[in-house]
Amino acid sequence: MTEHGGPRERGSLPTAGRPPSPFDEWDADVDESRRSGHVESHYAAAGRTHQPLRAQWDPTTRADGKTRPQRPERRTKKQSRVGRFVTTYGWRAYAIPFLAILTVVVGYDAIRNVTDSVEGLDDPGFGILSTNTKGSATIGAPPPGSGKFAANIPTGALPDGGPFTEAGAGTWHIVLGGTNQVGAGQEHVFTYTVEVEDGTDTSSFGGDESFARMVDLTLANPKSWTKDPRFAFRRIDQGQPDFRVSLTTQMTTRQACGYDIPLDTSCYNQGMGRVVLNEARWVRGAIAFDGDIGSYRQYQINHEVGHAIGYEQHQPCDVDGGLAPIMMQQSFGTANNDIATLDPEGVVPMDGKVCRFNPWPYPRG
Repeated sequence: MTEHGGPRERGSLPTAGRPPSPFDEWDADVDESRRSGHVESHYAAAGRTHQPLRAQWDPTTRADGKTRPQRPERRTKKQSRVGRFVTTYGWRAYAIPFLAILTVVVGYDAIRNVTDSVEGLDDPGFGILSTNTKGSATIGAPPPGSGKFAANIPTGALPDGGPFTEAGAGTWHIVLGGTNQVGAGQEHVFTYTVEVEDGTDTSSFGGDESFARMVDLTLANPKSWTKDPRFAFRRIDQGQPDFRVSLTTQMTTRQACGYDIPLDTSCYNQGMGRVVLNEARWVRGAIAFDGDIGSYRQYQINHEVGHAIGYEQHQPCDVDGGLAPIMMQQSFGTANNDIATLDPEGVVPMDGKVCRFNPWPYPRG
């Protein structure tokens, strides 16, 4: 319908009341083409396509005869890759490189500290090796109570703990069994027996066999004395050994090792040919030794066997904060001042150095 109520021809626009438009003729041509079925040919003849007046369907085509308008000048610079990264990740863009640098610095410091520790803490030494292992002296006992030495030191006291046998029969029985040779033995293959004093109750720590196994495994360990190719060990249960590793009660140990200064100790008694391991210490350990009881027992064996193979002299803490030498009297202290207080005329200086406990001659294997 037209504005005035009359019918209007399909496809045409009302023209009454408005000025003529240049599109009126175009619309009339289109209506005529629709009626005749030649719309497409009409568009083609006119050189036009089915596209909007201003936006093309295919933006890559360019109409002939038209000049593309000049693009306005950018007022902002194009973002770099770094700028896009910062825009995308925000604060993380700053945190990631910072954490990467921090990781490198911490890693370098850790590697440097490990290197310094390896270079500065070699295996502790052992002093002079004596070739006289057949004398009659008692080696490893505390100094005699002559009035020139401290009567006692707190770190040398026997700690509280499990029960032990105070006194035995003063005789020993051999624990049966033997081992193959361990170590190169270029200069000496030491034979030994494992013995337990008669009357000693070993049930609280596994019995005689358990004690013997601990001795064997300790001496066969690569951290023990066979790291030195000069030495080797072989356990026997018949014949005459080079020394006897003997678990001994507290009172018998005091007779064999001395007790002028009231400290429970172990020793190597050359005259008896015995490595005397004090059962009271075997059960309870030592206050000064901060390790577990198993480590202390390994220390007991290695220290006293060290005397038996020729390392007679005790040693001080050499590197402050380092591992204690195996021949240091760790049952009495791992600080030089404690040992020097006990024996001011001994080999340990009053220099303030403090070591960490160590049960092995070669702790780094």
